[in-house]
Amino acid sequence: MLVDTDIVSFFYKKDTRAKAYEPHLTGQTLFISFITVAELYRWPYERNWGETKKQDLMQYLKNYTVLPYDDALAWTWAELVGKTSRNRPIAIHDSWIAATALRHKLPMVTHNRKHFENIPGLTLITENREVS
Repeated sequence: MLVDTDIVSFFYKKDTRAKAYEPHLTGQTLFISFITVAELYRWPYERNWGETKKQDLMQYLKNYTVLPYDDALAWTWAELVGKTSRNRPIAIHDSWIAATALRHKLPMVTHNRKHFENIPGLTLITENREVS
């Protein structure tokens, strides 16, 4: 299962919304995209974290298997962005995460349903029932 950045964030911050996702993640092999790592590595710089908190984040991310960039992912991303850019453009980081899920044929758990719901072939798992 590919875990979107928002869900990783909920669990790291002990956000109450994480509880709704526990049943989906328990007992699963949890993957994250390389771009999720980059998004989260941005936090120490934005929030002036010290070395201890930065190390804590890095240790926490060891709970996930990081799926790296490769040529197949780049082609998947290019196709995704090429086909969706005319209708409903997707944010660059979200497009890489969605492409990672598609490339590895993984369902994706996210709270940002609206960001991903119109991507063909992407299986979403969400507890966010907000209407589009």
